[in-house]
Amino acid sequence: MWQVGNFLWKTAAAGLLFACMLSLGGCSVKKQEEAKAQKLDYTVVEELEIPEELKELIEEKKEKDFQISFATGEELYLTAGYGEQPTGGYSIIVERLEETPEAIYFETNLMGPDKEEKVSQKASYPYIVIKTEFRDKDIYYE
Repeated sequence: MWQVGNFLWKTAAAGLLFACMLSLGGCSVKKQEEAKAQKLDYTVVEELEIPEELKELIEEKKEKDFQISFATGEELYLTAGYGEQPTGGYSIIVERLEETPEAIYFETNLMGPDKEEKVSQKASYPYIVIKTEFRDKDIYYE
């Protein structure tokens, strides 16, 4: 009987050790990926400077959330839109624009108007367009 209990104890301990090793291994992989990520330089594009073809795509999609990647020669335009909002006064913050060896990651965040801020009571369609150097990689919007 003692041998069976001892065997079960060793099996449980080995399983727990293996699970810990897996979870630690996952963390190191994530840290290695983050270490490889490089921030990309970008410019927020003013409405007058958005390429016409991209403007048309934005107009078609503006009523719902959208993401558009658009390339012209050596430039890459990344666009994130947040659909119809009940009022004006919204802004969009670029939280992350990074490149890894495999992909580009673009993360934005919609910020509502301040409570004291006077805003238009008409619906708005907030979006942001940024421009960076063209890279032929997958793009992930977050």
